[in-house]
Amino acid sequence: MNPWKGKRILITGVCGTVGRELLRQIVPLEPAEVVGLDNNESELFFAMQEFRNYANVHLSLADMRDKDKLTRLMEGMEIVLHSAALKHVILCEHSPRDAIQTNIIGVQNVIDAALANNVERVLFTSSDKAVNPTNVMGTSKLMGERLMTAANAQKRDSDGPIFASTRFGNVLGSRGSVIPLFKRQIEAGGPITLTDPEMTRFIMTLKEAVSLVMDSTFLAKGGEVFVTKMPIARIEDLAYAMIDELATDEIEVQIIGSKAGEKLYEELMNDEETRRTLELQNYFVVLPAFKSLYQEIEYTYPDMSSEGIEKPYNSAFETPYGRVELRDYLTSNKLI
Repeated sequence: MNPWKGKRILITGVCGTVGRELLRQIVPLEPAEVVGLDNNESELFFAMQEFRNYANVHLSLADMRDKDKLTRLMEGMEIVLHSAALKHVILCEHSPRDAIQTNIIGVQNVIDAALANNVERVLFTSSDKAVNPTNVMGTSKLMGERLMTAANAQKRDSDGPIFASTRFGNVLGSRGSVIPLFKRQIEAGGPITLTDPEMTRFIMTLKEAVSLVMDSTFLAKGGEVFVTKMPIARIEDLAYAMIDELATDEIEVQIIGSKAGEKLYEELMNDEETRRTLELQNYFVVLPAFKSLYQEIEYTYPDMSSEGIEKPYNSAFETPYGRVELRDYLTSNKLI
């Protein structure tokens, strides 16, 4: 069964790493129409060239801060995949007002536009940084999740949009990830700069990230946060795995210290959330803390194995890949 066939789909942030891959994977699934939005003029032009032979793909210059334009472009859409965001931790720390306008008010604008057009489903792409946030970007992502959950809880019409979120870790190879940085540093002869050798991160491939978004779209009952199960890597091991694979000469590794608001570990689920989490074969599903005001929602899913999780899903508590295992993961997924 192909649930995307014949659907009208809107993707925000279509020029970002995840948004672009969503477009590439959805187009072959025979949707009636795909509308892609982004405020990056140059990248939007290149995307238009890439998909110029698809009559059902329409790409538009738009900003999440413009609710009127979002509402107009969402007319007739059935599924909205919201991946547009400001995602760089340091830039959001320096410009918190912009993070609020795009990552919080922008999410509310998407919600309002979806309600005005009575779309079927809205999926928000969140981040591990939303869990117990220590920086502006993570805080804004947490607020985005809460806005989605509240929108689902407060809708009066059971036929209205299903709002849900996905939460994933570092997408390796994306423009904001550390792999392109390390690769450039190795090509330049070093040094590779590490913030802290003990830092751990959840990692996933772009294919895994997009799979989470596409699966969650149709699994969602309303208000949940879907969390994918994924491997862990020490950033120091990632650096040495890349040196072993790519370097021809000796590369120095330089410790530069943690950045403002940066954690030594990442969390995909905190202690409070474990009590309302369901475990599926490939995902955890964090159920809403507050029930819907106007409808009873039955949260049942295929491959459901347990209710409630014993410990938070935290990169500091999980066993990371070894360097050889990590190198194999990177090469088998063509990340280096």
